[in-house]
Amino acid sequence: MTHHVTPAPAAPAPRTGVAGAGSLAAWRRIHWTRDVGAVTAGDLLGRLAQAEYGGARADPDPLLSRQDRRAARLRQLARRDRAMPPWVLAAAGASADLDPWERIALAEAWERSSDPDGRPSATAEIRRRLLASPGPAETAFLLDVADANSLRPLSVGEAVGLRSTGRPGRHALWRYLSGAPGGDHVLPDPATARDAYERLLLSACHERADPGAPAGERFRTACGPLTEPFDDCPVVAQSMLLGRLEEPGTGLSGGMSVLLTALGEALTTHARVARVLTLTAARPADVRRAELVARLGAAHLLVRLPVDPPEALDPQNAAAHRPALAWWTARVFELPGARPDITHVRFADDASLAVAQASGRSGAGLAFTVTPDPHRTMDERHAGLPAEQSGEQTGDASRALRLDLHRILVADRLVARADLLVAMPGRHGTQELREHFPQLEKRSVHLQPEGIAPFRSARDDAATGRGLLARLYGGGGNADGLEDTDRELPLLLCVGRLHPVKQQEQLVRAWLLAGLHRRTTLLLVGGSPADPTGVESAVRARVAELLAADPVARRRAALWSALSNRHVRLLERVLAQGGPGSVLYVCPSAKEEFGLAVLEAMEAGLPVAAPQRGGAAHYLRDRVNGRLLDTRSVGGLADGLRSLVLTPAPELAAMAAAGSATVRERFGIDAMAASLADAYREACRTGRRGRDRTGTDPEGGG
Repeated sequence: MTHHVTPAPAAPAPRTGVAGAGSLAAWRRIHWTRDVGAVTAGDLLGRLAQAEYGGARADPDPLLSRQDRRAARLRQLARRDRAMPPWVLAAAGASADLDPWERIALAEAWERSSDPDGRPSATAEIRRRLLASPGPAETAFLLDVADANSLRPLSVGEAVGLRSTGRPGRHALWRYLSGAPGGDHVLPDPATARDAYERLLLSACHERADPGAPAGERFRTACGPLTEPFDDCPVVAQSMLLGRLEEPGTGLSGGMSVLLTALGEALTTHARVARVLTLTAARPADVRRAELVARLGAAHLLVRLPVDPPEALDPQNAAAHRPALAWWTARVFELPGARPDITHVRFADDASLAVAQASGRSGAGLAFTVTPDPHRTMDERHAGLPAEQSGEQTGDASRALRLDLHRILVADRLVARADLLVAMPGRHGTQELREHFPQLEKRSVHLQPEGIAPFRSARDDAATGRGLLARLYGGGGNADGLEDTDRELPLLLCVGRLHPVKQQEQLVRAWLLAGLHRRTTLLLVGGSPADPTGVESAVRARVAELLAADPVARRRAALWSALSNRHVRLLERVLAQGGPGSVLYVCPSAKEEFGLAVLEAMEAGLPVAAPQRGGAAHYLRDRVNGRLLDTRSVGGLADGLRSLVLTPAPELAAMAAAGSATVRERFGIDAMAASLADAYREACRTGRRGRDRTGTDPEGGG
């Protein structure tokens, strides 16, 4: 069933405030409601918010650096919903020290200024700037802007004569030439490429410039299954570029890996969707072997987008890869049977924005799962940072704040682009969402609970389960085993990727603070087994340091690397056979948008405890089918754990039974797929005509 939420009346805009006490949300409401109120700007967050949302006519803040003031102005330009004069955008992009985040804001503004009415003037201005011999970074940026918007400001000969130095500049030039008439005649032969990435890139460029040409064979071979004619519809694309779809629980790969795999199968099997393309990032080995497409099911395809250089995409570096990711996505969508009717992105990150840009250029609709993240934690995480640190661009706290402000811009742009907005239901519907996204006042939102696939037993489950138990109780002298003599103690189980937001370190601190290491055991599952990221290594090291300080805790805690999803669910089933209260599943995250791992533990028959903040409160009723924990502090978490462990066994058994029934009755993947498929079809039918894009420019645009 499709659930739509009608807009709620807007709350009065705050006219006064204290920096660090909702200052960002207040400024955002002022921006979209055009309220004349003001919010005190004292700390760095407040001052940056005022610079960004206070309007171009606001006096410059002398405590902010030139770069901060410039970034705020560029984000203002990106949020305007009307075209700007191209000379304004060209002047804004002429600074040699623009960082990738600023260029993303500028690219968004250029796209609106390159619509049919603005194409001639945009083309002329980009041509003027390119012929003025700008620096390498600006040259590459303008070439990508021109190509992305189908502008041809330079002839092939003029483009070849540009000062496109360095690897990024060389790649931008090739991308531009691939779309220029006659560009295939000057593109290098893929056989002359320096490495596997450039060989594949040149092959794709030749294929675009001259479809079917021999030089494009490597790209066509790499995308083999996509070249099959496929006329039925709809076709759905979904993306998860930060993290490895095939390795849930490692790096940035969490429950979304499991969800997209199961959802793609359910959409094509039970929801009358003809084909699903799941986009992820290619590893260097994938590029070397030219293996970009694999089958996950009969009509569910995994599509890997090449990334250069070989480091894994993450929130810090994804912005620099946005032009290439958008280009690769657009190339894939041009292949027979690959153009989606709608593309669904689920994260407010630069890779999602790249996919959204390519989707729009292909004529496909866009769905975006919008969440109030990082909005809702901005003040508690960044309040109090002195404005004097504004110029310290390399400080960790300062950079984290600026990344979050950029992510909020990306979310705003995805909301503005989307034909379909999807949200995970919370305790109060969309109230929290609308508090942080005032522009949703005139937009409908499709409320969509997530779901899990049913567990299907296999012949070797019994033997595999015994092996997992033998590993767990194989001895407490090492990091991944517990003493067999502690088998009768209650076990706290936590599964998730190793990351500060998942708060495994806080869980261990709370476990120790509550003295539960004297009466329970603990198993943490997550993290790469062979190639941990720096974040994973840091979390693991801090957990090990905490445990090393107490011999009892060290003996009664085990830390496992990530297991396959099937092995996790099998382990939970085996542990659930121990009786009421023998195993308790704990999710200590700062927040969970929904909590697929929690649903899986509930389905297996374990009593669960999850954060009060986020989506778990939508389906957990405290002491009925689970427990809700205050995870905002170690003390609050310790109190919650102590209460959970002291819960009588009959009550735990009743909660576990009720939790399992909740998942079976309300959160199956097939029901989720059917509801989403209906929403996709409706969005494709109504398209952008159903969107209200007014009221986003407090300076008179729209």
